[in-house]
Formats: sequence, structure tokens, C-alpha cells
Amino acid sequence: MSTNRRPPGLKTALDVLLVMGSSPLQMQKQYPTRDAADAFLDNFMRTRFASTDANDFLYAFDASRTYDPSPNLEKVRVPVMAINSADDFINPPELGIMEVQIKRVPRGKYVLLPISNQTRGHGTHTLPAIWKDYLQELLRQPEP
Repeated sequence: MSTNRRPPGLKTALDVLLVMGSSPLQMQKQYPTRDAADAFLDNFMRTRFASTDANDFLYAFDASRTYDPSPNLEKVRVPVMAINSADDFINPPELGIMEVQIKRVPRGKYVLLPISNQTRGHGTHTLPAIWKDYLQELLRQPEP
């Protein structure tokens, strides 16, 4: 489908996704000038707009919006480690949700990564080098 036939709301959704999924600190470091920021934004929109199906996008967001594992947290019997970064706008640690909910998981642990040169807001979850030591710790846990 050509770009001009894409739903107009898709551009707005991608704008919001960019803001929510990024880290202001890192964006400023990577794109410190208006020209650099504009070039990044133009490229982001061009590539994402061309490759994003609006219906798939809506489905993914709706699935995420209604997902709630909390009714069954006490039933989890395997080790669980929840890792978040302090610059995550989508799952803001300031709300304190994870600190409360992880206590309900019998073998649960919560790790909050401080903002650093490596974190990328919500996108930190796609950078395993940042949290691999915690994954190794989790995998060393004995089975129940």
C-alpha cells in the first residue's frame, strides 16, 4: 500500500509511539541539533509508516491495554524477574506498581535500572547487553 493511502491516524500513532518508547536523555545526545533531530524524525516516519499496518498496530495496542496478570500472581511458582529502566515512559516506575505487585509473586524479584548512557526508555527491553547479568541470575535459580 502506498504511503498516501495509509490511514491519517497512523502518523499520529507513530508520533506518540516514538515519544512514549524513547528516552529524552538519549535522544538529546544522539540528535543534539534541530537538523539532526529532524533528519531522525523524517527517517523514522518514512520507514515506520511504510512498514506498519494500521490494523496490526491497533491490535497490538489493544492486546497490551487489556492485559492484566494481577489476578493470578500468587499462583506463579517459577522464578520471575521483572526488569524496568528508570526512564521508561510506558511503564513509569514512579507509579510504584511493580514494587507492590512483585511481592505477590512467591519467587519474584524486581530490578529497576537507573538511567544511564545505555538505557533507552521503554526500548531498553530490546537491549539485552544491559540486563543480561540479571537474566543469568534468573536462569541460575533452582527449579521449584
